[in-house]
Amino acid sequence: MFYVIGTADSPVSASEIGFLRNPIVVFFSVRKWGYVVSVKWQKKVFESIEIDTNQPPFVFKAQLYDLSGVPPERQKIMVKGGLLKDDADWSTVGLKNGQKLMMMGTADEIVKAPEKGPVFMEDLPEEEQAANLGYSAGLVNLGNTCYMNSTMQCLKSVPELKSELSNYQSARTKDVDQTSHMLTVATRELFSELDKSVKAVAPMSFWMMLQKKYPQFAQLHNGNHMQQDAEECWTQMLYTLSQSLKAPSPSEDPDAVKSLFGLNLRSRLHCQESSEESSETESVYSLKCHISHEVNHLHEGLKHGLKGELEKTSPALGRTAVYIKESLIDSLPRYLTVQFVRFFWKRESNQKAKILRKVDYPLELDIFDLCSEDLRKKLEAPRKKLRNIEGQKFGVQTNAKSSVKGDDVKMTDAEESSNKSGESSTGNQQGGGSSHMTGIYDLVSVLTHKGRSADSGHYVAWVKQESGKWVQYDDDNTSLQREEDITKLSGGGDWHMAYIIMYKARLVSM
Repeated sequence: MFYVIGTADSPVSASEIGFLRNPIVVFFSVRKWGYVVSVKWQKKVFESIEIDTNQPPFVFKAQLYDLSGVPPERQKIMVKGGLLKDDADWSTVGLKNGQKLMMMGTADEIVKAPEKGPVFMEDLPEEEQAANLGYSAGLVNLGNTCYMNSTMQCLKSVPELKSELSNYQSARTKDVDQTSHMLTVATRELFSELDKSVKAVAPMSFWMMLQKKYPQFAQLHNGNHMQQDAEECWTQMLYTLSQSLKAPSPSEDPDAVKSLFGLNLRSRLHCQESSEESSETESVYSLKCHISHEVNHLHEGLKHGLKGELEKTSPALGRTAVYIKESLIDSLPRYLTVQFVRFFWKRESNQKAKILRKVDYPLELDIFDLCSEDLRKKLEAPRKKLRNIEGQKFGVQTNAKSSVKGDDVKMTDAEESSNKSGESSTGNQQGGGSSHMTGIYDLVSVLTHKGRSADSGHYVAWVKQESGKWVQYDDDNTSLQREEDITKLSGGGDWHMAYIIMYKARLVSM
């Protein structure tokens, strides 16, 4: 004989019990657990809802929330004596099996599933990935082409130059030779490809055009392309673009590259033997920072670079004589390029040697004291306004003198905003538009060299993005850098050291 064991709530099946060898006593218990009701809400009726009277009414309301979406605090359920409260005693409610209850209340708004699911960076088109990344791709080293890669990454950081290139026509004009035209088109296409790509770009077409225009960059040694001087590549590129990017209309800027990078130097020449004096004006695309044992800072090196000696024929003496040449800046560019003169020809080794001396350079550079008297007068009013903007930002009335000589000036966010407000002007003339030069510049790119010779070693670009972040472009490898690390590239060892640096002008609207 065998029996079924269990309670009404949790019966035990025969298969679980098996055959029992000995008879046992079995107890049955039946628990009176509650009621089964239906609930009408709006036009819906929820049938066969079980109410466990051992639980408070709030549990019942939670069941109705699952069915209707009406939160318990909004539910109004009619029972004997009024509305059902969350903590009511079921014995006083007077429920009956099969009873139909009425509920009122507003359901929560149903959250719709998004029309589009989450989009991951790697699923975006490559052009959108590049935009979201915040900086462009690197360049593949095609064999000792780091000099070229670093130069082009620095030049690409100039938005006005990119704008001029984007407007450049693919059809050559009669004023531009074929190789210059093709190199300019290749530059335009390279910059465009870099902006659209997140993967490193192989600049093969550009490199071929560069070698065709300037055969020295095609030199081979033991079957491999030789390392070249980045400064020479930089200079040749600006020269080519200055020839190509000339405005066809007289109403436009006739020489965009000169407006962006060119500056005029007014020089005084003095012959100590005959006391002869003369003056001349020349256009250049960079300033030189000469390095000696006396130079510890960029500003000192620039002063040395603006003063020197040269030999020329003296009309008074009728022979060659030594002249002292002293130069001052007579017009300012939008982008100021400075070359550290670190390499010199060493006769003993018959190659370019490198000066490793540390020369500090600032993030903000003031060159007011390097300017001619006429230019200083033009800068006085914009500089005064610049100081007033800074003073207003901090609630300080400024009455400082108009010139700041010798030292670099720390700029502020107020001055940055004044720069942005005047960036519509692309000219370098102080009175030629709404934006005016101040003689103060912000560092935007650094081209470094690591090694002992200009024709060997390795070149790297460090470029400030529009977001304010710095990115290192080591050929195809890119990485974010801290601003404080940029000024540590000043030399003094075998680490990366600044060779060419570029500053952007701070402007004010007048």
